[in-house]
Amino acid sequence: MSSLPMQVALMLGETIVKVIPVTLVLAAVFTVLEHFWACNPGAPWWRKREIVTDICYWFFVPVFARTMRIGLLVVGASVVFNIHDADELIAFYDNGHGPLAQLPLWLQAVLFLVLSDFMLYWLHRLFHDGGFWKYHAIHHSSEEIGWISAARFHPVNLLLGTISVDVVLLMAGISPNVMVWVGPFTTFHSAFVHANLNWTFGPFKYVLATPVFHRWHHTSLEEGGDTNFAGTFPIWDVLFGTFRMPEGRLPQDYGKDEAAMPKEIGGQLAYPFRH
Repeated sequence: MSSLPMQVALMLGETIVKVIPVTLVLAAVFTVLEHFWACNPGAPWWRKREIVTDICYWFFVPVFARTMRIGLLVVGASVVFNIHDADELIAFYDNGHGPLAQLPLWLQAVLFLVLSDFMLYWLHRLFHDGGFWKYHAIHHSSEEIGWISAARFHPVNLLLGTISVDVVLLMAGISPNVMVWVGPFTTFHSAFVHANLNWTFGPFKYVLATPVFHRWHHTSLEEGGDTNFAGTFPIWDVLFGTFRMPEGRLPQDYGKDEAAMPKEIGGQLAYPFRH
């Protein structure tokens, strides 16, 4: 038992060490892209008024997500599959299990992307409804949307959204090895759709979510904040009537529906429990 805190500390340290080079690369790439193809004029991302808040989320979210994902997979294996031994647990999840694990890894990765995006589309719509909004409102509180805004999520939103979907698909048998391909893509694409870029991809706007597509989602409810729920594939919005990309217009104002939101991470994490 005494080694457990050390193992947890090592895991958290490894996660942060991995995040640092990824962050530096993304910062370099989007600094250049946002300079030449900005959607909205204004200060560069590092001069945002709430840059410290976003940086805190940028490092907090990967650590929280990894810890909870592993914990839920362990609990799931114990409850659903009656696996309690550590070595058996590792062997069970190592390369997936059941029929899905027999598919080529590239096909498992495609399935993971499509199924997770479909489930997250509906969960995203759920978070825009009723009592769940107070958790998701943190993500919509930024008035200066940039690539680094991508990680601004309340832990409850993460737990009931991305983390739960990942756990369900991995427990269904998809190999965790797909994360080698899916992980870098989702990290980059999440930063990309939040970047201050005026890219629409023309006719391919229905194929892959773009910055303009997602920036409309961050406008006020009257402008488009209740549309464009898909994280990766806009086809879900097309099919279910929530697609919005006005021709010849770019989104302008963000975070106006949550002007009273605290600006620092501590106040934001406590916000849903006070309302």
